[in-house]
Amino acid sequence: MSPSGLLSQTTDLQAALHAQQRAFPFRSELSLAPLVAFWTRTSTADGSAKAAVARIVSDEVQKAPELLETIDDIRVIERHAELVDLLMTAVFPPAEWEQAYGAALVPFKLQGFYATPPTRQLLMSAAGLVQGRVNLDEARVAAAKAAYGYALILRRLYGIEVDLDYPVVLTVPDPGTGLDRHFRLLFDWQFVDVEAVGGLPDLPEEIRRCPQAKLLDPASLRDALPPSRFVLRGLTVLKAVEVTDQEVLSALKRDLIDRESIVSNTHFLGLQRGLRTLFRRPDLHLGLAAIDGDRVLLLNEGSGHEHGCIFADSAHHRTSEFAGSIFDRAVRSGQPLIVEDVADLPSRTPIEDEILRMGKRNIVSAPLHYQDRIIGTLNLSSPHPGDIDATHLPKLAEVLPLFSMAVQRSMEELNARIQTQMKERFTAIHPVVEWRFRKAVLDTLEQEGDLSSVELNPIVFENVYPLYALADIRGSSTQREIAIHDDLRIQLGLARTVIGAAHEARRLPALDHLLYLIDKQTAALDEHATGGDEDVITFLRHEVESLFDHVADFGPAVRAHVDTYRASLDPRLGVVYRQRRIFEESVTRVAETIGSYLDLEEQAAQTIYPHYFEKQKTDGVDHQLYVGGSLVEGGNFDPLYLKSLRLWQLMVVCGISARADQLTATLPVPLRTTHLVLVQNTPLSIHFRFDEKRFDVAGAYDVRYEIVKKRIDKALIRGTNERVTQPGKIAIVYCQPAEAIEYRGYIEYLQHLGYVGPQVEDLDLEELQGVHGLRALRVTVTLPSPDSLAPLAAHALPAADAGTASAAWR
Repeated sequence: MSPSGLLSQTTDLQAALHAQQRAFPFRSELSLAPLVAFWTRTSTADGSAKAAVARIVSDEVQKAPELLETIDDIRVIERHAELVDLLMTAVFPPAEWEQAYGAALVPFKLQGFYATPPTRQLLMSAAGLVQGRVNLDEARVAAAKAAYGYALILRRLYGIEVDLDYPVVLTVPDPGTGLDRHFRLLFDWQFVDVEAVGGLPDLPEEIRRCPQAKLLDPASLRDALPPSRFVLRGLTVLKAVEVTDQEVLSALKRDLIDRESIVSNTHFLGLQRGLRTLFRRPDLHLGLAAIDGDRVLLLNEGSGHEHGCIFADSAHHRTSEFAGSIFDRAVRSGQPLIVEDVADLPSRTPIEDEILRMGKRNIVSAPLHYQDRIIGTLNLSSPHPGDIDATHLPKLAEVLPLFSMAVQRSMEELNARIQTQMKERFTAIHPVVEWRFRKAVLDTLEQEGDLSSVELNPIVFENVYPLYALADIRGSSTQREIAIHDDLRIQLGLARTVIGAAHEARRLPALDHLLYLIDKQTAALDEHATGGDEDVITFLRHEVESLFDHVADFGPAVRAHVDTYRASLDPRLGVVYRQRRIFEESVTRVAETIGSYLDLEEQAAQTIYPHYFEKQKTDGVDHQLYVGGSLVEGGNFDPLYLKSLRLWQLMVVCGISARADQLTATLPVPLRTTHLVLVQNTPLSIHFRFDEKRFDVAGAYDVRYEIVKKRIDKALIRGTNERVTQPGKIAIVYCQPAEAIEYRGYIEYLQHLGYVGPQVEDLDLEELQGVHGLRALRVTVTLPSPDSLAPLAAHALPAADAGTASAAWR
């Protein structure tokens, strides 16, 4: 192995270690004896080539006995450099020598005496000290070293294995780019021997029982195992693994959670530094654009960032200003667009000219998506052509969702501020909790005397129970795509008729070529079940419709076909909108039917016990209830009311299912709905977010409930590809056995009423991301005539003022 991995020492080794020793309670000594012992054991193992090499090492070591002693002078190692190189092949394989990051250190010190070339160049000073910043403060570093020292003593001398892990990440600047690089440091103490001085101390029984807990409190070990009674002798092997990408992504996630992540100048520049490190490009510039209707709000390092609001701190433009530009093309395509050199663009818009004027040559514009729509773009630029290319797209894909959430949050906050200006304080607050907002206003007036410049005290409702249910249209996205393609086929057919008539009138080759292109677009639609609609519409508008005014003069027949084509287009959208209209009308009828029925039932349910209620319409309807004594002024809450509302919700979901199935036969598109109820016995806390004027859960465990809500409708039955939600059935998702017992009682009652069938499926669900342990009960709805039912809340369900709770419900 050449050149030798020995480090050139410019300072005395013991002097360099003296400062480090003060923070470590044990005496540690450098020795190659444990490493030599490894080779000695190998030399007697067998007759292999590896054993032959080990015997050579053993013979050579006998000629250098000073290597087996405690080494106080690094020159001892330098005198035997070739032998040390050979010894170190047990730790640093020659094949990895030029690439790996590794070093041999004095035990429990960051002082190295041997290192691979990459380590010497980047991670160590000339004196062999590991350099850079670690992710632990000085006190935690000292505690970690002491804990590892005691763990080694327990393992070697007392035979007690303890699992201990302090993740240490070292950050160093890259000398070439000046950007930070991050390395996970892995320490290996297999070549460190432990020697007891003056006999082995007895180990108290309480330490034997709970060694893990004691390691976290080294002070409790010092009396039983005084550090002066032990010597740690040998060498520590350090391996460093680069984790720059993981660290940067984690930092970006943490930073983008902050509300001011993109509207604070300091935070914005921090995000830019993070992206420079991630892409290894020191001259990279970050730009963000949010799309708000016909406005484009631009943020970059030159923006003001003084008001904490994307509207106040951004440069405002109109979408029309970007027509035909890089950004416009990226948004239309929905995919990142890379321009290696803006100067080489064949036709530039004023936007690209401005980019060049600013000294930017390379640019990437990537759309930011949120819930299937584009809300803005992330733009990276560099003065160097080709600085960012297609090889960087995987990294870009990892950060786009993070920035999408940040931009979406900022836009939501902007909209909340707009609503605040449009309305007086606290309009549209749910009547059940209006009292609490009134109290907050009165309290603030009493304390401050003025509301104009102060925030209200936090509004939190503790110990409320959530009741969530979802009615979703099965396969709505696929059916919508089919409807879109059917309309495009019709429009392409009408276009072909126009161009065909024009070609019959005048045999122009260009028209014959256009007929070929129309047929090609039609074939592409038939071949691909989804996607491509934007390309077809762009083709029709730019290549076909642009000719109509001219070809209409070819004769009356052509003009008639042009008129037919134009009459077939939706006047607002400018496209054929027949099948889509039928589909959207079907979706709307389903949502309105469910929504109206929910509104009717909700009015009756408020008489059971006042509660907070909200519903949301998408492709279907989901509704959420929060119920608890803290929501009601002077509320006298009893579990009877929770059970009543749970049974009411289950009955309502049966009614929704029956009405939706009944509606299916009357719809132009026969849509089927699926139904789900999510159960949680543990109460949670909700707080009102003044910035977004909505309630949100508080606490890590409560957030888990929100995660389940967003993902549960896609859950699969374990070991199958079948979704837990199926048309005609209700899935009751739960986690705790007690929840299943309670809902089985409700199901039995509904079976008695004829709402559900006799079979109850008990299903184990596949794990969702971040969620496991979910199960479901599933029943078939058999409600015969939903229209004949009165509001379900009137079905023998006790009201909130009933006075006492029936023992049968307890």
